[in-house]
Amino acid sequence: MRVLVVGGGGREHALVWKLAQSSAVREIFCAPGNAGIASLARCIPIEADENEKLLDFARSQDIQLTVVGPEAPLMAGLTDLFRENGLCIFGPSQKGALLEGSKSWAKDFMVRHKIPTGDFKVFSSPNDALSYLQKASYPLVVKADGLAAGKGVIITRDFSEAALAVKRILEQKEFGSSAGEKIVVEEFLEGEEVSVFAVTDGTTYVVFPPAQDHKAAFEGDTGPNTGGMGAYSPPPALTPELEEEVNKKIFDAVISGFQAEGIDYRGVIYGGLILTSRGIKVLEFNARFGDPETQVILPRLKSDLFPILYGAAKGDLSSLAPPVWYPGAAVCVVMASEGYPGKYEKNKVIYGLEKTKEMENCFVFHAGTAFQNDRIVTSGGRVLNLTAWDFSLENAVKRAYDLTGKIEFEGMYYRKDIAYRALQRK
Repeated sequence: MRVLVVGGGGREHALVWKLAQSSAVREIFCAPGNAGIASLARCIPIEADENEKLLDFARSQDIQLTVVGPEAPLMAGLTDLFRENGLCIFGPSQKGALLEGSKSWAKDFMVRHKIPTGDFKVFSSPNDALSYLQKASYPLVVKADGLAAGKGVIITRDFSEAALAVKRILEQKEFGSSAGEKIVVEEFLEGEEVSVFAVTDGTTYVVFPPAQDHKAAFEGDTGPNTGGMGAYSPPPALTPELEEEVNKKIFDAVISGFQAEGIDYRGVIYGGLILTSRGIKVLEFNARFGDPETQVILPRLKSDLFPILYGAAKGDLSSLAPPVWYPGAAVCVVMASEGYPGKYEKNKVIYGLEKTKEMENCFVFHAGTAFQNDRIVTSGGRVLNLTAWDFSLENAVKRAYDLTGKIEFEGMYYRKDIAYRALQRK
């Protein structure tokens, strides 16, 4: 099989890395890819949002499966375009991608199908939002309605903070014009957060092991929200009993809801969940694999990834044998550029990558890298995903942080407390 992976971050590197291990995959292309992906796949200079160019390329190269990594192409209708032209693609339809692309649509969907989530209000007028927030009890969460690269969620502790959040989202359009058309004001839920992925063909689904990511920029979950500064799997907070509850109350309900509403959904349902004193609730849904959670889940997959993605894309997972998972744990530490998630500089030379190849049960997934004069340089806010796995979480954490001592680039920073909740629990 010839496979095309759309995207160029750490998640896509992990997908390419795992697909390259499949005996069913003959050649992998990645659009646009990055400096790390280039060692495993042929990187194509087509951006993830260039739908027509991606379609032309897939036709010309006889691509038999396209895997969409990021959310933006899904919301732009890439899946619909490919299927209309008879091409096999892994990812939900444009309407299905609203599960991530519109927080307000997803909240209404959860209410319609009795999926547990927090109370909320939706506003498009700043004045209406401020009138409500003046009388509200705090803390509250203010969310940009559309795609915001994981950064459009603001926890507010009083009216002044909430009013500033409204201004940033609805007036200043800090997270983009489409993301700033509406806001969702949601009750603040307390508890431990976990991420759970289910790959579905639209009827049945395969659940992947849970993970927990670290969204805040700095240690102790302080600082602004980012796209994710690290992750580990599995989080001990989600017991096998709770996993069963997630399947019954959330994934079963989501798929039944899609079927009832005639939504074609063949891809990943990403449940961003919180374990509260009142039970499991959904914080948000995403319509693709998480980043950096994918970088700790796929190293734990012992069996072949390709049949899972291909079966889902074809609409038939019924004959697939259950996937086999390695025991133990995996940990990912994200190395970021100074200034991220705000402004940061690019084109900083990365040193020491060759030293990491000597280490066992480790892999460096590239997130924001490029080639410049035959050297690998930084090209994004999140630059590298240092991933390690072992039979114990403690050893996996140690291995991941051992990797940080091998690599250097100007202005790099990373959190030094990844997996701290699980380690404290132990």
